[in-house]
Amino acid sequence: MDYLNVAIALILAYLLGSIPTSVWVGKWFYKLDIRNQGSGNAGATNTIRVLGLKAGIPVLLFDVFKAWLAVSLSNWLTYTGFSQDQEVVYRILLGAVAVIGHVYPVFAGFRGGKGVASLVGMVIALYPAAFLIILACFVLIMIFTRIVSLASIISSLFFPVVVILILGERSLPLMILALAVAVFVPYTHRANIKRLLNGSEKKFDFGKNRITK
Repeated sequence: MDYLNVAIALILAYLLGSIPTSVWVGKWFYKLDIRNQGSGNAGATNTIRVLGLKAGIPVLLFDVFKAWLAVSLSNWLTYTGFSQDQEVVYRILLGAVAVIGHVYPVFAGFRGGKGVASLVGMVIALYPAAFLIILACFVLIMIFTRIVSLASIISSLFFPVVVILILGERSLPLMILALAVAVFVPYTHRANIKRLLNGSEKKFDFGKNRITK
């Protein structure tokens, strides 16, 4: 029965991640597919770009929450024979499956977002102290550059430094995950990096609540 709990939790984690928040908000309330607008990405940033903060903030919060909830499934559905390290790996897998669900959502034709918001939810669940430091880093970069992608990329690269060197994490699975985050976020922002290099990446206009050049 314990193994069944694990299987159920992994399936639920993927289904949670697959909830295409931005796609459903766009279709239900604005009669458009967010993936055909703006950058074409089914995420919170593009939702803010196209539909504004009123739509984008709830999308962002739910995309974060669904991955946090996926990791938290380990509190109810687990295997009693797990060692401490195995339990950590299990929690990581639940979060990773949720992020995969966000990027490849079964409820939206496997066309999802870049997974950053859901990755944030996973980080909150696994590294609450590190998240606060990274959040401060992200906010500072946003204030000075107003470029969401740049703030996301730099914060992700700084993440393993915070986890391993500053906070002294010694759990091997969590150390490996921190390094994986530093690879995953830049990888999913390949197009943004090209635009950053040629100077065409768009900036967030705090005053007008939209993205401008």
